[in-house]
Amino acid sequence: QVQLVESGGGLVQAGDSLTLSCAASGRTFSHYNMGWFRQARGKEREFVAAINLNSGITSHSDSVEGRFTISKDNAKNTVYLQMSSLKREDTAVYFCATALENIRIGAEDWGRGTQVAVSA
Repeated sequence: QVQLVESGGGLVQAGDSLTLSCAASGRTFSHYNMGWFRQARGKEREFVAAINLNSGITSHSDSVEGRFTISKDNAKNTVYLQMSSLKREDTAVYFCATALENIRIGAEDWGRGTQVAVSA
C-alpha cells in the first residue's frame, strides 16, 4: 500500500522560508515522478512542482518559479519543497503526489496534505 506523508507546514510571515517534506513508502519509486500540488480555500488544486526520481529533472509552475525548489533524496524516498519569499497567496494545503507518467495530468497517489499559512 502506497503511503505519502507530508510534513513541514505551518504559519509563517510573508517573506519567510519553509521546507516541506514528503516521505513515500509502499512501492519502488525509482522511475516515478513525485511532485507537489496545492489547494487554497475555495480554489481548485493546482500544480506546484515535480521531479523525476531517476533523472532529477524538475519543473515548477510559473507562480513559484525562482522562489520554490523541489529536490529529492532517493535513499530516503523523500522529496522536499523549499519555499522562500513566501507570499500570502501561497497560503494553501500542500499535497504530495506520485505518477509514473505526466504528474500534472495523471497523479496516481496522494498524501493527505500539510497546511501552509502565510500572514502579512
